[in-house]
Amino acid sequence: MPVDTAARTPTWTYVDGEWLPGNPPLIGPTSHAMWLGSTVFDGARWFDGLAPDLDLHCQRVNRSAVNMGLKPVVSAEQIEKLAWDGIARFDGRTAIYIKPMYWAEHGMAGSVVAADPESTRFALCLFEAGMHTAKPTSLTLSPFRRPSPETAMTQAKTGSLYPNSGRMIIDARSRGFDNALVRDMNGNVVETASSNVFMVKDGVVYTPAANNTFLAGITRARVLGLLRQSGFEVREVTLTVAEFMDADEIFMSGNFSKVAPVTRLDDRQLQEGPVARKALDLYLDWARSNADS
Repeated sequence: MPVDTAARTPTWTYVDGEWLPGNPPLIGPTSHAMWLGSTVFDGARWFDGLAPDLDLHCQRVNRSAVNMGLKPVVSAEQIEKLAWDGIARFDGRTAIYIKPMYWAEHGMAGSVVAADPESTRFALCLFEAGMHTAKPTSLTLSPFRRPSPETAMTQAKTGSLYPNSGRMIIDARSRGFDNALVRDMNGNVVETASSNVFMVKDGVVYTPAANNTFLAGITRARVLGLLRQSGFEVREVTLTVAEFMDADEIFMSGNFSKVAPVTRLDDRQLQEGPVARKALDLYLDWARSNADS
């Protein structure tokens, strides 16, 4: 997830049939989303004339809405078209974050805690946010865990999950690190506080197996597939903290920065490794060739 730059950079938001500049007030104190957290969102990127996997991000936000008990009121194809309309409102010099969102205005009759799907609203917000690909990152093991599907809405990209990520990052930064390596309730590594994670050992690339406790991201899937196509052995498996501490290389993938190397994990220094560089090159080459096709 990016820092909250939307209030400080050029921003356009589409809501209720019109484009509004800046950060329009959309949710009031009686909105279900305001006090009971019924929000879902997704995040795509535009940079250098490219919007990789924009269609998949638009599809995923609608799946998240359904999983949250909301009603997708805009088709994925319409969201994608609106996103390109919004991109055209910028000068094209700075990368853009593309954020479609749904939320509920009201609770169900007789049970206000549950969102009323018929009250679902949609907005699409785009704002300038520079890319940070290949920027080295330091990690520390978080004392906090990812919840299981039985305890939280883990099958939706919902804002209600992110306070947990936020406290992970706050804790990590209080100890001099950029981000945190995160475990599930069984103690296995699943991701970082804000991105998916890979490790390399003896030339083999590993990433935590998707187990519904974390968002197995679109960029993760793209990087995984591209590495395999390039000849790397990539395994999706259960991984322990000890295995990460013994890794030859660690890197992260995510929509906001695409691929970034990890150069420190707690007391261990790591190289800015060749697989991370290759993964980023493969991703950018794929994005450019896909845009030209």
